[in-house]
Amino acid sequence: MEDYEKLLEKARKELPKSVLKAERFEIPKVKGHIQGNRTVISNFHQIAESFRRSPEHLLKFILKELAAPGDLTSSALIIGTKVSANRINEKIEEYVNIYVICPECKRPDTQLIEEGGITYIRCLACGVKKQV
Repeated sequence: MEDYEKLLEKARKELPKSVLKAERFEIPKVKGHIQGNRTVISNFHQIAESFRRSPEHLLKFILKELAAPGDLTSSALIIGTKVSANRINEKIEEYVNIYVICPECKRPDTQLIEEGGITYIRCLACGVKKQV
């Protein structure tokens, strides 16, 4: 039994640090730049894809929260004002807490469904269905 413990300890030391992380879901940070009076977010589509949500749904939330005009192009989100990346990241985190993370089991394995004009979040892990 002692040999097993030693081997296990040795194996844990040799594992990459990323494997030992308890949290498997990480919110991607925005990548972009300010261009004149506009803010361009170049990885907006990838962020929405990582949540398994439509870019349009995320766009609607972000623009409403920032109280700013914006356009979604095939490659980026263009916000009509200067906005710091930190502020956009905060709004994306809010979106995740409302529309992505399950309110019961706290896992990101959810989907949005609409029934009778009401939007629900349904968890694929625990099966809960709640109105958002």
